[in-house]
Amino acid sequence: MVTPEAAYRAAPGSALDVDREFYSRLAREDSRQETVQSFVLPVRSGRAWEVPAGHLCRITTPEGPQVGDLNIWNRHDPRERMWAARTRQLHAAHVTTFDRLWSTLPFLRPLATITADSLEWYGTDSDGGRVHDLLGSRCDPYVNRVLTGEDADFHCHSNLTRAVLPYGLTEFDVHDVLNVFQCTGLNGEDRYFMKASPAAPGDHIEFFAETDLLMALSTCPGGDLSVDLWGPNAGDPRDVCRPLGVEVYRPHSRLLAGWEPPRRAQYAGMHGLGFPSGHEG
Repeated sequence: MVTPEAAYRAAPGSALDVDREFYSRLAREDSRQETVQSFVLPVRSGRAWEVPAGHLCRITTPEGPQVGDLNIWNRHDPRERMWAARTRQLHAAHVTTFDRLWSTLPFLRPLATITADSLEWYGTDSDGGRVHDLLGSRCDPYVNRVLTGEDADFHCHSNLTRAVLPYGLTEFDVHDVLNVFQCTGLNGEDRYFMKASPAAPGDHIEFFAETDLLMALSTCPGGDLSVDLWGPNAGDPRDVCRPLGVEVYRPHSRLLAGWEPPRRAQYAGMHGLGFPSGHEG
């Protein structure tokens, strides 16, 4: 069986053609000059934090498997935020080292680049499951009401909503997520499935901030997703919930020589719109 080519194929030298040597140098442990921030996110909670341009942010599983739902914005303009759908098209539905997280229109530039992923070895399992998911979105109390007819506040959407309030953002700013450490795929009916996270204590995924970022993370109330959340076999996932760790590093300045934040998309058109009458020429 011949596999079709990807639809989105870039010319050499585009922003998809990353400098792997540059990001590999940043990923080395000896590249860190200073730990800027470090904290542990408790189970079933959310928190937002800033990552300056040119810094590294690592998310870890200090006590074992736990899914995290991640949102990212431009710190200075939250209208520019991570665009999960375009990232899927430009890279993959499950991302790993050297993939980039792209922003919404009209900005369309990489907000962050993945520099390290300790679960890269997982690949594709026998069910078609892969890790670090852009296929699905965050769990939320609205869909829970649709599925069960009941209200429940323990959801990633709610965690992220509370997390961004100190930064002047609201529920309307919460967007489709990167599900870190989450194992998902499409089944034979082309429907979304979730599996237990394969993460072990100390696993990590790491990002390089291409511009000043605001990041927010939810420790999913579904824990490691080894317990069904909906359907006839649904159970209580509280016993499989664990914390996540966050660390922000400033790399040695010499490693950033020649790097600069990416510019917003250079499209200079008018979307086919003309000038108002009387302003021709």
